[in-house]
Amino acid sequence: MTTYVLIPGADGRAWYWHLVVPELRGRGHEVVTMDLPHDPAAGLAEHVDAVVRAIGDHEHDRNRSGTPRELILVAQSLAGFFAPLVCERVPVDALILVNAMIPAPGETAGDWWADTGQAEARSAFAAQQGRDPAAEFDPLTDFFHDVPPAVTEEAMAAGPAGPAAALFTQPWPLSAWPDVPTRFLQGRDDRFFPLDFQRRIAKERLGIDIEPISGGHLLALSRPAELADVICRWAMAS
Repeated sequence: MTTYVLIPGADGRAWYWHLVVPELRGRGHEVVTMDLPHDPAAGLAEHVDAVVRAIGDHEHDRNRSGTPRELILVAQSLAGFFAPLVCERVPVDALILVNAMIPAPGETAGDWWADTGQAEARSAFAAQQGRDPAAEFDPLTDFFHDVPPAVTEEAMAAGPAGPAAALFTQPWPLSAWPDVPTRFLQGRDDRFFPLDFQRRIAKERLGIDIEPISGGHLLALSRPAELADVICRWAMAS
């Protein structure tokens, strides 16, 4: 069995994973998730601390009965900037990136957008789909287009959360990606980080291929069962 540590993205709420948690537990796995800091001054270190605290006593090598148990991090979107840093603090067996940002050494999350060409990729994908390539970002259009209406309504009712500003100003501190098996899962219809864009970044920065899955940027809300199936299959193959 596996302990999955589910790390939310820019929204920062454990709620993002609330449909995936029962899917994984129903398959016999243990799940850890957490709310991330909303203090604007909370940077990379504070976000790593929040994840490490959530992991707490969930040892990577045994559960309560002494049965060996893997510890796997699953990082959504912006969490790609700080999940690798957790690997420097806690022994983990694998890191699964989901529609994630991949940092380069010394790069800030604020610089990542221009460094990677995200805006151009987003516009090109919009044009390819027959949408307005010059349209401003709209969470309903870019993020929630394939999320069930009831789930979208619940998310909107909670009000904006948003990432801490400090996350976008601090250079990524590692000289290289941690020596942890890393896999990349990407939504085919992600309008914010299009598939071909992510395929290029993953190859350039990590030298790995990505595995596409049906769905957009918020896979945990739009396709929780399919997402759980894929990450469980990856764990079994690792």
